[in-house]
Amino acid sequence: MKTFGNLKAAALLCLFFSSTVFPQDNNDVKNSLFEFFSTMKFSGQWFLGYQNGQSKNKNHNEFELKRGYITFEKTFNKSLSARFTQDVTVDKDGDGAGDVELRLKYIYLKYKFDDFGFFTKPFIQVGLVQRPWLEFEQKVNLYRVQGSMYLERYDVLSSADYGVAFFTYFGGEMDEEYKREVTSSYAGKYGSLGIGIYNGGGYHALENNENKIIEGRLTLRPVPQIIPGLQLSYLGVFGKGNSAQAPDYNANAGIISYESKHLVLTGTYYNGVGDIDGQTINNSGKSLDQNGYSIFSEIKINDSNINLFGRYDFFKTEDVFETERKSYIIGISYDFIKDSKILFDYDNSESNIPGTPKNYFYEIAIEIAY
Repeated sequence: MKTFGNLKAAALLCLFFSSTVFPQDNNDVKNSLFEFFSTMKFSGQWFLGYQNGQSKNKNHNEFELKRGYITFEKTFNKSLSARFTQDVTVDKDGDGAGDVELRLKYIYLKYKFDDFGFFTKPFIQVGLVQRPWLEFEQKVNLYRVQGSMYLERYDVLSSADYGVAFFTYFGGEMDEEYKREVTSSYAGKYGSLGIGIYNGGGYHALENNENKIIEGRLTLRPVPQIIPGLQLSYLGVFGKGNSAQAPDYNANAGIISYESKHLVLTGTYYNGVGDIDGQTINNSGKSLDQNGYSIFSEIKINDSNINLFGRYDFFKTEDVFETERKSYIIGISYDFIKDSKILFDYDNSESNIPGTPKNYFYEIAIEIAY
């Protein structure tokens, strides 16, 4: 069944990117093939690791494929392009536990508009597309190889979903020095915006009701000339959880982030109702209130490519018991190729629920990007 699924994915890939019916003349075929593949890009990203620790009162000692992404991008003209990304992971449940499986992460058409007014580089995506927050956060916190971001870790958000989304910068772009020395991602001079309407269950889930959600991110860079790396963001999600009962699912978060050549800082405060799967409910089916915060920091040691990083998460669910979950992560990494790194970290998580074990692990992980 896995092989059949992979064949279907390959066939879908061919159909998705085919834009020309090649003529029979050999020279025309060669020219057409050259033109077709010269406007196609291929990239990959792999997270590999070794972990030793304890999970659910069981010892954990394992080499693993944490995640992998294979991406094809095709440019049709200056405005229209397409992306196809497969998510490579290990099945941990059911009869196929242990199998390496492929599933779609992104498959969308992207249309770029000309700049207009205050909006710079605006575009829309249609299909299985990015959701606005996690893609942005993962360009600030570059340690997805270590584990999920804060709100994804606690089942509030997904990074991708079926729907349509709009993105834009505000007021032009940061200068070339900032993009070279700090980051070229989300480099709107006065900030950026992402907003979309989605099924709501994320790219890995079936749609279990007829409701849709709206997720939006508004990011402002208030003083680009004075503190260029400072950005203030608001995240909002409004809709229903992805279950047949469709309980309320609303999320609000305020985020402050600072990026410079040698220091990255973020602080997140979250307040919401329910979760993405519609499972955070009481006995009568009403969604539970949740809140929490997360702090992340990365210190880049001069020009050595060595970085120190750490994160602390707190997440509370307002049920009868008032469940509190905490975690902290500390580590050191080394950037050995552009966008690739090796790291050593310690991850500890615990809960105030009686009898809940403490989970922790030491890890060596490597991110390979090309």
